[in-house]
Amino acid sequence: MLSLKHIPISSFNENLAYLHKDCTAYRVDEIKSLTKIEIHGGVKTVYAFLQIVDDAKLVKPNEIALNNEAFNQINLPEGANISISLSTPPPSLASVKRKIAGNILSSGEYSSIINDITSRRYSNMDIASFLVASGSFMSAPEVLSLTEALVGDNVFHWDNEAIVVDHHCLGGVPGNKTDIIISAIVGAYGLPMPKTASHSLTSCAGVADTFAVLANVEIDDKTFKKLVQENRAAIASYDSLNIAQASKQISAVERQIGLTQQEHIAASILAIKLAAGVTHLLIDIPVGPKARIKSTTEAMRLRKLIEYVGDMLSMEIDVVITDGSEPIGNGVGAVLEARDVMKVLRNKDDAPQDLLEKSLFLAGRLLEFDPKLRGGQGYHVAKEILTSGRALDVINKMIHAQGKAPQPQLGHLTRDIVSNVNGVVEAIDTARINKIGVWAGAGQYAGAGLDLLKKVGDKVEQGETLYRIHSCNSTDFAYANSVVEGYTGYEISGHNSNY
Repeated sequence: MLSLKHIPISSFNENLAYLHKDCTAYRVDEIKSLTKIEIHGGVKTVYAFLQIVDDAKLVKPNEIALNNEAFNQINLPEGANISISLSTPPPSLASVKRKIAGNILSSGEYSSIINDITSRRYSNMDIASFLVASGSFMSAPEVLSLTEALVGDNVFHWDNEAIVVDHHCLGGVPGNKTDIIISAIVGAYGLPMPKTASHSLTSCAGVADTFAVLANVEIDDKTFKKLVQENRAAIASYDSLNIAQASKQISAVERQIGLTQQEHIAASILAIKLAAGVTHLLIDIPVGPKARIKSTTEAMRLRKLIEYVGDMLSMEIDVVITDGSEPIGNGVGAVLEARDVMKVLRNKDDAPQDLLEKSLFLAGRLLEFDPKLRGGQGYHVAKEILTSGRALDVINKMIHAQGKAPQPQLGHLTRDIVSNVNGVVEAIDTARINKIGVWAGAGQYAGAGLDLLKKVGDKVEQGETLYRIHSCNSTDFAYANSVVEGYTGYEISGHNSNY
């Protein structure tokens, strides 16, 4: 038996166990390669990769130390007696090898793979192997099988609710925080909307980051359900909810290896929404040269795949293809995006019209899931709810119920990026704008980002500001300033150069 110790190290979703090289309970001197062990003593077996330590100050020969991820899973106090054994490879890895060889996997094989991932029997390297193997080809029935497996055991049930709605945007467009406005409008109408939102993955701000400027989004399952029942809408960070756990692990590895594939995206989105108890889902697919989906043909293929899986799982889905060629709204970054959202909800004259109109369009589509509304009425009903102030009342109730957040400050380090020429803004490179925002610190700091003062079609004069960079620390600010010199992301008509 070994005494349990906690070492406060986070390893990005990887379980690690540390033994001293002179361990009294297990011979480690013959281990020559990365080895996974089973840790026994808690309610469930915990799987972890073994690390060998020379320093007895870190781990004594009679101890086993676990990093944050593994220690949280074993759920025992320090000093508890536990035992270990070598772990055999998970049986489902044979299915991953079959997929690598180009075979179509059965529903049972996908279920076994996802169960092993949820049980932490897969390392990040194993998950990456699965992603690469399935990334080359997946049939539509395979995507259905993967979706069903990803849903998991914990599914929200909304008693006596025939329609439970949500909206998801595939992203790739800076700004574009329609979700918060939609939630307020739909909640005011009366349809329940349990909005599961993500934090920033590779963008300047996820929906969870932007709403976190206004309210607490780290709420648990019980609180989330209570808030939706009371206010008809709530916005919670997906990470804080105990649903679709395997999808979180897979997404974390996808970010590390930089791999995104349409079949995985479709399965993950639908699994999360199904686990949240959503019955009617609106999916927005922005299409643009620098968006995640770059062509209408690609969008239509994804649309058909999503509709097929939704039909097979009895979820009603409306997929819309929208313009993703330029940023939506003026702010890029959590604080600036929250500013735009509240301007729309408060019916301010200077509210960004593109964000306003897209929000009304999407909210209208969601409202039309209600059979009492005829097609085409949704937009007008959504507009009346917004202009009357009812949506603002609901968002204020949501903020109060979830807990008002401490107001973060907008980045104090600023620089105006100006046009070198006279002309008209012909195009905005959304990918470049997103990168500059991230380099300025957005995604790490709520107050960092870009304030866009010119949009496509606007006239500009030489020396006029295109956008303003906001940073919260000097390192990010210096780096953003250095890279923006090469290409600002704005294209001005009538000139050969990009500025």
